[in-house]
Amino acid sequence: MTTKTKKGYKGLGMEGAIARWYARSTAKDPGRFHDTAERIAGSLADGARILEVAPGPGYLAIDLAKRGRFEVVGLDISRTFVEIASENAAKAGVAVAFHHGDAANMPFDADSFDCIVCMAAFKNFTEPVRALNEMHRVLKPGGRAVIIDLRPDVSLDEINSEVQKMKLGWFSSVMTKLTFKYMLCKRAYSREQWRDMVSQTPFKTCEIREDSIGYEVSLGK
Repeated sequence: MTTKTKKGYKGLGMEGAIARWYARSTAKDPGRFHDTAERIAGSLADGARILEVAPGPGYLAIDLAKRGRFEVVGLDISRTFVEIASENAAKAGVAVAFHHGDAANMPFDADSFDCIVCMAAFKNFTEPVRALNEMHRVLKPGGRAVIIDLRPDVSLDEINSEVQKMKLGWFSSVMTKLTFKYMLCKRAYSREQWRDMVSQTPFKTCEIREDSIGYEVSLGK
């Protein structure tokens, strides 16, 4: 009798045409990735190893790699995203190793990375506590993880403002707003839920900073 493997993501998988649409849409807002890369890079020493969990098309990982100071690795459950991100890195002329795998069962040794970043994806993981445990395992002592994701209480006005910044066409804009409102925000975690999840892991505690539509959760090992 075979054991059924638990799907690593909620909802539809980001494969094929869906993944490529998402890659085209998010490419129109490069400033978001650049600003995040600036914050992450500013706290790291030269030679740091960075893991991006669920990098999607790879824009953040590539921005970090362009700085020439870090070794950057990506891990995504979508095979299409691994292909797209690898193609994007090659076009940008940077070396980023994108791997296929599940955040709840990472194919990396313990104490491998100085920093882990996960942007706009954590709410979609089916086993969030296991993913946090894995982040702790693969972080080096003294390392930190930064998770950036939506708040569940984001208003419609805040969603509209954020989507407007993406400079999408009318159809993609409407679809993105609907996805935010009826899918992504419903999966997002509150401050209390974040603290409860983290308390079940070796991280024990976290710092939570609020921004325009989400939280930045910082965890140290």
